[in-house]
Amino acid sequence: MSSATVEAWPEGPAGLASRGRRGFRAWRRTRPFWGGLLAMIAGLPILYFPYAHLSLGGLTVAMSTTAGAGSMIIGILLIVLGLTAWFQPLVRIFCGVATTILALISIPVSNLGGFGMGLVPGLIAGGLLVSWAPLQPLPAAGPETAEATVAEQAAPTAPLPAQAAAEQPLEYGAAPAAEPEGERP
Repeated sequence: MSSATVEAWPEGPAGLASRGRRGFRAWRRTRPFWGGLLAMIAGLPILYFPYAHLSLGGLTVAMSTTAGAGSMIIGILLIVLGLTAWFQPLVRIFCGVATTILALISIPVSNLGGFGMGLVPGLIAGGLLVSWAPLQPLPAAGPETAEATVAEQAAPTAPLPAQAAAEQPLEYGAAPAAEPEGERP
């Protein structure tokens, strides 16, 4: 069997897994995936530590604080903001700002932001969510666009008198000179 007669992409179970992976990759690239994932990860330690009872040897240490309800609210909100950024990418800036603010509020409320394990990913997630932007679609490379580009480049662009006067730098305190009446077209 030569390589010319081999099937390009197998259609069995491997083909199904490959299509699923490519579909997930396309979905992930159209939204702030990593920022949303980090926001959800940041919510877990903030939510967990105020209610945890850690055992060190035979000693049980309770991390409960008086603001346990506040920690629960902050943790749940961070998880919800991460999911919202995934499924509604248009509100990514709001989600990023809210994630950053909640991560900072978790410092005094939730055991130093879940001992830093919720604070650091929350701050990174907020930055990723605010800075993410969707890719712009590529223009169609048809003959009409190529001709329009050539026509735009070849067309002479002479500045209008008002534009030419606006482009000249002024000295400090000097007013633009008025045009004489006889030179106007």
